[in-house]
Amino acid sequence: MKRSILVTGGAGFIGSHLVRRLVARYPDYRIVNFDKLTYAGNPANLRDTEGAPNYAFERGDVCDVEAVRAVFRRYDIDGVIHLAAESHVDRSIRDPFTFARTNVLGTLTLLQAAKEHWNGAWEGKRFHHVSTDEVYGALGAGDAPFSETTPYDPHSPYSASKASSDHFVQAFHDTYGMPTIITNCSNNYGPYQFPEKLIPLFINNIRISRRLPVYGRGENVRDWLYVEDHARALDLVFHEGRAGETYNIGGDDERRNIDLVRLLVRTVDRQLGRSEGASEHLIDFVADRAGHDLRYAIDATKIREELGWRPSLRFEEGIERTVRWYLANQAWMDAIVDGTYERYYDSMYGGK
Repeated sequence: MKRSILVTGGAGFIGSHLVRRLVARYPDYRIVNFDKLTYAGNPANLRDTEGAPNYAFERGDVCDVEAVRAVFRRYDIDGVIHLAAESHVDRSIRDPFTFARTNVLGTLTLLQAAKEHWNGAWEGKRFHHVSTDEVYGALGAGDAPFSETTPYDPHSPYSASKASSDHFVQAFHDTYGMPTIITNCSNNYGPYQFPEKLIPLFINNIRISRRLPVYGRGENVRDWLYVEDHARALDLVFHEGRAGETYNIGGDDERRNIDLVRLLVRTVDRQLGRSEGASEHLIDFVADRAGHDLRYAIDATKIREELGWRPSLRFEEGIERTVRWYLANQAWMDAIVDGTYERYYDSMYGGK
């Protein structure tokens, strides 16, 4: 094998798209998917990849020091793309300790295992940490988008945990010379996203005529990035980005939440053969959540100018594809909603 790449969280939403891409594009690499299979990790996301000769799956926790060390030894890992994380803001507000454990201590465990295994022989090595735009805090309506030099200002337990992990990654570069790289991305959407997130949740709710709870008046703004464009960017940065650098990855497509919800309503209604907008009565404005940042937006100039990456899809086209996928894969969604997928994979890979 030319390289042995450890992808953490590879059974999750973004991770499964990245693993699928790497396995297909690099047949001379060994791609090792290390995933705890928490509620958001679903090996069914990679069913079409399981039999590939250059793919291996290892169930484990990034906070388990010995398990992580064992994977580095077993596969002689020379590259890491670290996506394993707790990522839902509402859950972080209810349970910040879990986010600190997984996102901070898990990242530190991986960094230390890589440092021990590589032992200063940095040539050909790479530790790529995948982070979020939420570490930068919030923007006002007229503020310039986040750049790589924007000071960190996290507002939620989730973003605080990711900011801390980013700092540990940079510290391992500055202190030990480890060839690390950080990417901070905007909101992802697309196939295989766990349905606690807005877009798949609302697609399913519209399908079954369930209410659509919108925080506040839906005025919060997010920059949206199609997940396959993100996977392409991660592949590019891992291979061609400069060690010690940060690259922001954004879709250059800002939308108010209420405008997104109305687009979803029109799109789902149309694809189901209903009159467009027939489900708008399902929209239900609810009390805003604590610390709800007004706006996120990414300036992706650096990755565009240095590496030539730019998003391939505009938002309307990406939403069309996304809605079509979820409506065509209702069995995948139903298995998650009723918990069938967890029971099945626990029987295959052992309980949690």
